Amino acid sequence: MLAATFKAVNCSRSVHNWQKVLPIRRFSTEPFQPIPGRVPKKVDNAEEAVSYVKSGMRVYIHGCAATPIVLVDALAKYGKKANLRDVNIIHIHTEGPGTYAREEYKDHFRSNSLFIGSNMREAVNSGRADFTPIFLSEIPLLFRRNIVSLDVALITVSPPDQHGFCSMGTSVDCTRAALQKADYVVAQVNKFMPRTFGDSSIHMSHFDVMLEADLDLPKIHTGTPSKEELMIGQLIADNLVEDGATLQMGIGSIPDVVLSKLTNHKDLGVHSEMFSDGVVPLVELGCINNSLKNVHQGKIVGSFVFGTRRLYDFINDNPAVAMHDAQFVNNPVVISRNPRVTAINSCIEIDLTGQVVSDSIGTKMYSGVGGQVDFLRGATIGYDGLGKPILAMPSSTNKGVSKIVPFLKEGGGVVTTRAHVHYVVTEFGIAYLFGKTLRQRAYELIKIAHPDHREELEKAAFERLKVMPSP
Repeated sequence: MLAATFKAVNCSRSVHNWQKVLPIRRFSTEPFQPIPGRVPKKVDNAEEAVSYVKSGMRVYIHGCAATPIVLVDALAKYGKKANLRDVNIIHIHTEGPGTYAREEYKDHFRSNSLFIGSNMREAVNSGRADFTPIFLSEIPLLFRRNIVSLDVALITVSPPDQHGFCSMGTSVDCTRAALQKADYVVAQVNKFMPRTFGDSSIHMSHFDVMLEADLDLPKIHTGTPSKEELMIGQLIADNLVEDGATLQMGIGSIPDVVLSKLTNHKDLGVHSEMFSDGVVPLVELGCINNSLKNVHQGKIVGSFVFGTRRLYDFINDNPAVAMHDAQFVNNPVVISRNPRVTAINSCIEIDLTGQVVSDSIGTKMYSGVGGQVDFLRGATIGYDGLGKPILAMPSSTNKGVSKIVPFLKEGGGVVTTRAHVHYVVTEFGIAYLFGKTLRQRAYELIKIAHPDHREELEKAAFERLKVMPSP
């Protein structure tokens, strides 16, 4: 299939090789701009595709549903076989086994997660891998400002169209910036990758190597929502989401439950760093029509998606969905231009003054900063003054330990400061903290804590604040 699309030659985007191929004409790193006279090399072997990688290089990996699993696994095998050393792997949440981060590869590769997925938690918490705290909106700046230089990028794209354009499909996020700055780009071409609109197109002349590897995209696995999550979702849908709202939601049971409870709402819009299957039925019912949005009116805007085949089929060749760079999607000023921005995010722990932990459980790293603060802030500074920044969590862990605490666990990272927090929702109600004093915040949070913990929390609040919590 690819052979009919291009004639294979071997050349690199690195400066010294480009001087040989195009000694006079300058080339553009803009993915929408074809590079005249340049075609990538087609290979049939994944290890050959990654064989450009040398010791000491920095390699970017496309994330989430777009993880190029065939290339990633081949890189691990090739690295061990070639005895590569000190190869730094840069990525956000990826899917697949993350072979390169296993114990037996520690002398060859070191991962640096800009957002930690489940396949990297053990390595990060064992010291074999790194984590960089950073807002999703600012990850592209790392590459564009050359704070983090990239030697190689491994990505997944759709097959090229008749004009030679491929699509990054499910994940534009920070990958567009990585492609613009990487010296060498290897593309895993997958017929199951949907073609999306927005900033997702890239001409194949920007690739150095293309490998055809068709396999189903990774799918999200969500369990049945708990009773507490169902109650939280209902509270948010009934009390905080208004008709005409522009929604942002993350991954997880609570956002999915909220969406399932919005079937009687109208004129909803979506501007979200990511979205999943829950938006599809609301579009089909006409509840989501994006008609009142000010940024890309009439379109769902995201930077990546993660869901099931139903979602991937929905976004495929759908002009009503625009996938854009995270530096744009997650920009609080851009977010604030939309009406009634309602940002729904989850957290792990919150203390009685409103400090929120979202990326760790004590010293154990769990996820990352992501776009939580980007969207909470965007909702807060909304031009219409009607935004709702929402944090939601069950009041207790599965073991019955309160998630509302007098003091954060030692080592817990404050992702969202107490000055950012407005609405906090548990199954026991909604606490509104904006403009509240410390004793008032403690009072509101204790009211939505599990009843089994309220007396203890009240005593702890008095010990900490030297005054009883009160409205």
